[in-house]
Amino acid sequence: MSNFRQVDRETGFLLPPSVDEWLPERHLARFVVEVIERLDLSAMVKAYRGSGSASYHPSVLLGLVVYGYATGVFSSRQLERATYDSVAFRFIAANDHPDHDTLATFRRRFLKAIEGLFVQVLMLARETGMLKLGTVALDGTKVHANASRHSALSYEHASKIEAQLKAEVAELMALAEAADTADVPDGMSVPEELARRAERLQRIAEAKAKIEARAKERVERERGEYEAKLGAREEKARSTGRKPGGRPPQPPTAGPGPTDQVNLTDEDSRIMPVAGGGFDQAYNAQATVASGSLLVVANDVVQAANDKEQIAPMLDKLDRLAAALGKPETMLADSGYFSNANVTACAAAEIAPLIALGRDRHHLSWKDRFAKAPPAPENPTPLQAMAHRLASPEGRQLFPAQADAGTGVRHHQIGDGLPPVLPARPRKGQRRVELGHHGLEREADVRTHPCLTGQPETASSTKHPIP
Repeated sequence: MSNFRQVDRETGFLLPPSVDEWLPERHLARFVVEVIERLDLSAMVKAYRGSGSASYHPSVLLGLVVYGYATGVFSSRQLERATYDSVAFRFIAANDHPDHDTLATFRRRFLKAIEGLFVQVLMLARETGMLKLGTVALDGTKVHANASRHSALSYEHASKIEAQLKAEVAELMALAEAADTADVPDGMSVPEELARRAERLQRIAEAKAKIEARAKERVERERGEYEAKLGAREEKARSTGRKPGGRPPQPPTAGPGPTDQVNLTDEDSRIMPVAGGGFDQAYNAQATVASGSLLVVANDVVQAANDKEQIAPMLDKLDRLAAALGKPETMLADSGYFSNANVTACAAAEIAPLIALGRDRHHLSWKDRFAKAPPAPENPTPLQAMAHRLASPEGRQLFPAQADAGTGVRHHQIGDGLPPVLPARPRKGQRRVELGHHGLEREADVRTHPCLTGQPETASSTKHPIP
């Protein structure tokens, strides 16, 4: 005979169950609750009037939002369902169930306040010894916009459609003025067709105006760069007494180009190259991470596809955090950030740059790996000093160990505009706590994957692959 456990879903509890007994002691949900309890939420609390029906405490709603970001649950409706289905979300909500409208309103209302709490979390991490700003790593990732690249409208195509619609409007007006309307197809309403085309013409005019405004901003920006390059070229000619080599810089072209475009679904996003080839409608998310703890200390979401422009803004963010968290000593970045100007900017900010000069060759011989560093140059420029440090044993050991790991910026989709805080996770080490079957988190889910420990994989280890 088979020996099975008894299945009984009807017998009630003899004593009331305790929410505190539902999760293991070292569960991520407990950590989120403990951290939020130590944050200063007085500004959020004072924002409530105190009249009417009782409101959910900001700590509960904030805990649901933060834990949702940490476990990949972003939608307010999904968060509401998780308070019923997930033990961890039930624990954070104290067995209450805030509806999706309450969660969405809270997130929208206190967006700036939540952004300010980001610094408080970093200060708590520093107090507990988790955060040390010795070495930070900067990396970026393309974040898919909530729009298709096929929804983009170029300036050239918009002009063609505009001309076609204007011609159709003229034909319809002539048809409406004609005394004999026998040629009008059955079911066709000339006023409705005119209204439809008028609406499309208005949308195309708005799209063209946005493209023209972007082109104007681009021309102004490129004009400044052109004048700077021209001045540097003239200064070099005066100092050397010779005509500089290479082609002279070209002035910017006024007006929008035929390929300049705007996305009709999400106009803030841009067409960007993505990993693996091809293009997508996306944003460029940037994250600066403390190399020891992998905590994000500064973040940004920009519309520029090139990472070379992001060093200076990130240095400004780190400078504003210096009073509360201190200043990092070294910044790691890949070759996408390399330029003489960026190296000089890091040196001016008193942060030693370690920016890859280019792609490293794979499978170096042991002689190349253990080669001695070349002698240090006398009175080096910031670029020469960085190149020498990269060639030193210290630089070779520090850079691959930290920069190759990257910041582990998560790939997710932006729903509405730019996010205030960019969620991030490490690619190695402890796994994130994911929603398991039926939304229940198990203590066995928080573990190191076999591929990181060298242990053989089992059926249970492949059940939840590393994301």
